[in-house]
Amino acid sequence: MHEGRYLFAQLMRHLPLHAFRRAVAKYEGDRYIKRFSCLDQFLCMAFAQLTGRESLRDIEVCLRAHQAKLYHLGIRGAVARSTLADANEKRDWRIYSDFAQCLIATARGLYAHEPLSTELAQTVYALDSTTIELCLSVFPWARAPHSNCGAIKLHTLLDVRGAIPTVIHLSDARGHDVHMLDQLVPEPGAIYLMDRAYLDFERLYRVHCEGGFFLMRAKKNLRVTRRYSHPRSDPATIVCDQTVMLARSIARTDYPMPLRRVRVRDLESGESIVLLTNHFALPAVTIGALYRQRWQIEVFFKWIKQHLRIKAFFGTSPNAVKTQIWIAVAVYVLLAIVRKRLRCDTSLYELLQIFSVTVFEQTTLQSVLAHSSSHIGQPPLSNQLILFSD
Repeated sequence: MHEGRYLFAQLMRHLPLHAFRRAVAKYEGDRYIKRFSCLDQFLCMAFAQLTGRESLRDIEVCLRAHQAKLYHLGIRGAVARSTLADANEKRDWRIYSDFAQCLIATARGLYAHEPLSTELAQTVYALDSTTIELCLSVFPWARAPHSNCGAIKLHTLLDVRGAIPTVIHLSDARGHDVHMLDQLVPEPGAIYLMDRAYLDFERLYRVHCEGGFFLMRAKKNLRVTRRYSHPRSDPATIVCDQTVMLARSIARTDYPMPLRRVRVRDLESGESIVLLTNHFALPAVTIGALYRQRWQIEVFFKWIKQHLRIKAFFGTSPNAVKTQIWIAVAVYVLLAIVRKRLRCDTSLYELLQIFSVTVFEQTTLQSVLAHSSSHIGQPPLSNQLILFSD
């Protein structure tokens, strides 16, 4: 048996602790703190995300059962439910936001050369939001509009290469999705994939003027004037490829430049959608294939809701909720970093399941991942018990 570091400690070694200390110092997170530091808080919350803990009591019981091992996990302070609750309540959530952004920068560098289904050298982002429902009696500050329930919105800009979230913004459920465009600084040459909820021509024109490209679905009531029809390279999937101008004078004032209108047909269902973009150089087939990459952000939202703890919260204040969400994002990105650095083919879901039951084992990460990968996908044994026979 490997008598070395615990798997949890090996996983945490991939964290840039110098960046964490800078964030703590920036927001004075450890000021007047004697026993339970911000790093202890982060490690306890990361443990909860990895192992699927459901409450503060759950975290306390599990960690106290391994009290003698906590020092070797990096947890120096005594773990108590009230102490962790106070830390989530009072310590600035921006500490974990800044630290997660540092991890995101590391992950994007590792996944920069990930192939896309369409061979593009440009950076491709998907922009969307998801709603996290909250109990209004417990979270009275999160009242949704025209409703008796609570909710917050998680706005995310996802780098399609590697499915890495690059920008995350939390807002109340009353704000419209399109306001997220005001929070973005468009990257020149990048392509932004969006749904029609972000169709605001004044904001899209700002993206265009700053050198960015957008690709989104058009609304059914959009009125345009056709200027030119381009030849179709694949008539089976491309119904039309046109250069258009906005017909309404108000819309044309907000966006005075030509737009490209492409109607794409799905061969399996026979249905078609209308796409709108300011990118005229890409082939129409590539435009259709590129918009399908927007589905990755829907998969990302589904993944973090199902496998991370961002629906049941350990605290009721806005600071506690934001802290938990940002630490969950940091854990997701950390798994992506470890997966890339160790060059394993194991999916993030499988990695999370492996760590959830092996965090207190003293073996190497490489051996655990290699052993698990060797058993995935093997056919069942032929000498299984036969329950029914002729």
